Amino acid sequence: MVDKQRAMAASASVVIEGRDIGSVVFPQADVKIFLDADPGERVRRRLAESEGAAGDVAEQLKQRDDRDRTRAESPLVQAPDAIYIDSTGLALEEVEEAILKVIRAKLSNGKGFK
Repeated sequence: MVDKQRAMAASASVVIEGRDIGSVVFPQADVKIFLDADPGERVRRRLAESEGAAGDVAEQLKQRDDRDRTRAESPLVQAPDAIYIDSTGLALEEVEEAILKVIRAKLSNGKGFK
């Protein structure tokens, strides 16, 4: 999968999300963002998009996070040069603006990129 992702990016600028994109797949990417939210917010969001019991969803998210953080290959870690964005309490539009602000700052070199 990593080779296919890298091949896609070799021919065009891409935006890719994933738990190991900035740390393993594209460690030299120009812009890296580590998007996070507190566990309670993540459960609330998951419940809003599907049906399920809060306790079950919370346990599933915890298990996935634990599994991803402790796996031997491509563990979930924030790349040292990734910008951390905590989306807890932010509306989707606010998350989008926070991400775009980082991209503009990284790619504009102070030239007022919009």
